[in-house]
Formats: sequence, structure tokens, C-alpha cells
Amino acid sequence: MKYIKRLIEDRIRYTLNRDKSVLLLGARQTGKTTLTNQFKHDLLVSFVEPDIRQRYEKSPQLLKGEVESLIAAEAPKRPLVILDEVQKVPVILDVVQDLIDRGKANFILTGSSARKLRRGAQVNLIPGRIVAFKMDPFSIQEFPAKDLNERLFYGSLPGILAVAKQPDRETDLEAYVTTYLEEEIRAEAVVRSLGNFARFLELAASESGGIINLRKLSQEIGVSHTTIGAYYQILEDCLIAERIEPLTQSKIRKKLTKSEKYLFFDLGVRRLAAHEGTKPPRDTMGMLFEQFIGLELLRNMHIKGHGAKIRFWRDPDGPEVDWVIDEAGIYTPVEVKWTDNPRQSDMRHLEVFLSEYKTAKSGFIVCRIPRKIKLSEKITALPWQLVDEII
Repeated sequence: MKYIKRLIEDRIRYTLNRDKSVLLLGARQTGKTTLTNQFKHDLLVSFVEPDIRQRYEKSPQLLKGEVESLIAAEAPKRPLVILDEVQKVPVILDVVQDLIDRGKANFILTGSSARKLRRGAQVNLIPGRIVAFKMDPFSIQEFPAKDLNERLFYGSLPGILAVAKQPDRETDLEAYVTTYLEEEIRAEAVVRSLGNFARFLELAASESGGIINLRKLSQEIGVSHTTIGAYYQILEDCLIAERIEPLTQSKIRKKLTKSEKYLFFDLGVRRLAAHEGTKPPRDTMGMLFEQFIGLELLRNMHIKGHGAKIRFWRDPDGPEVDWVIDEAGIYTPVEVKWTDNPRQSDMRHLEVFLSEYKTAKSGFIVCRIPRKIKLSEKITALPWQLVDEII
């Protein structure tokens, strides 16, 4: 597959041109290495290779000497150094911090585990020193989807979309789940029972997009609910699942759901981890479609980087809205419907939300229509291909 420009690339270039360094976090095979190869660099070190990794683990100060050897007395720009999978050698970040603080180089650091970066290094990766970006699988803006069902079943990882035959995609996704999720994630978890964690992984994938009940999961697996919470934190730290918090502020409602949801970062990986096939019932298709739109909203939020959050809104005894975009207290409610004919009844929860939250000026129903439809003064039905227009 030829290089398909990632929408986050221009923001990274802008950041580097401001003499800032970049931390690019994303799960494996989301395209981080392919993206960084688009940048003209002076030094590239990949810690994926064991011999290279061991060399810098033993002598992290080697990087200091290598970078300083690149600095010419009259050089107009700082050298650009790329460190790939930097979480594998977290001790190197102390050297990186020193070089950045002394203005010796700019860096692009890539990583697939925020957990190891946080736990294994004392370096403070704060804004102002390093600007963090999130790398997702392809959004539909970057790689338009001809077949919605393919995205629901096989996801959006670049390497999977490059495979033409569906049986081969299935094989490659299974290999991803086995080698990456089951081996690397479990190894990082340092859990006492790998069997319990494997069972949790399957259930977490099945429950993706649903409201989490830690106690129910703990009973099914036979571990404490605090252990289940720790397992979810591992998935979040390893960028496999993203936590979605509910909107709980209301002047009217006393029982708004306070438990969170988790979304697996890719629907193909989710399906294989859950051991599901490609012929689900209709109600499951609706749930997958809801997750797909939630992921697209998240991806657009990460690309544009303006600080919005994705939430959901649910009164157990009343209305609920699938997704709510929260821009510093200004809300945009989004309902997702597996229909090609949106009706007035599909609007009722949006209308309730818009009436209760005065900062919410408009709402959307995302569905399978061919063109936009103005359903009311404040509510528009959107084709799923145009979901990026919401953020």
C-alpha cells in the first residue's frame, strides 16, 4: 500500500517547526513508523530490535554523544532525532529530557504503551517540553470506506485494510490478537493468572461500548472488582481501549449513570478478541455501528486536537444519548441509528437533551442515509460518511 497521508501529519510538522518535540502514542500497527518515515531526520533509533535495545539499556548516555556529534557550529536548525518504541527503553528519556532542555535536538518519540513510560521513567513529559499526539487506525476521512460492514467486522488498521482477501484479513487479525494482545499485553500486566486475564480480555471485547459493571465481570471471572478495574487500566495504558466518561451534570435528573464505557480502539481487533464471527444479528449490527461512530468521533477529536471530550448521557429510568461532544461545557448530542429512514421517534431523546442543556444548540442523528436531512430546527440527520462534520 502506498503512503496515505495521515491527517495528524500537518500538526506534527507545525509542532516541530516551533522547535518543540513530539510524543506519538498509538497501539501497534496503527502506522506510527510509516508516518515518522515521512520526516527528514538526522538520527533514527528503533528499540524494536533486541540488540539495539540492549545497547542503550546498558549505556543510555550513548545517545547524548550521538546527538552532540550531529550538531554543527553554524547549523541553522536543531537535528531531528526519532526514537521508535521508546517505552522499551524508558531510562533513555532522562537523556532525552536533558538534550531537549539544553536545546540540542528536537525529537519524535513513538510508543505503544503509556504505562511503561509512566512507570519506568522519572522524566516529566509535560506540555511545553513535549507535545503529545494520539495515533489511531485510519479514519474514514483518511481512508474512505466503500463497504460499511467491512469496517464493522475488520476494522481500520492500515495493515489489515491493505489485505485484499477477507480470509487473509481474518488470519492477520487473529495473529494480531494472539501475538500482541495475548502475549505482550499479558506480559506487561504481570498478572498472577494469565487465564483470568485472557478471559477478561474476551469479556472486555464483548462488552466494548457498553456500560461497565465491574462487580458482574468479577463474578464471571472469579477475581475482585478492583482487579477488573486494574485490568481495564492496563488496556487503557496500552492504548487498546479508551475510557468514555458519562455526562453526570443535570439540574433536573438525580439518577444519571455514573459508570463509564470503554471502546476497543479497532473493531476488527475487538471482534477477534471477543471470538465473534461476521454474521451477527441485527441488534448487534446496531451496537457495532454505534461503536464505529464513537471511534470516528474520537479519531477526529485526536486529529484536530482542540480539547473536546466524548461522553454519553443516560438516565436509567428515562432518555439516553449515545455520544455527547463536550467542548468545555458546550454540548453536541449525537444519536446513532442503524436505519436508512430516520423518523420523528428517533429524535425524541435528542429533543429532551437539547431542552435540558441550554449550551447545546444542535444535535445529530448519524445513520445510513445517502444525503443530509434537516429533521427539525436543531436536529440534522447525517450520512455516516460525514461524521467528521460534527467535530
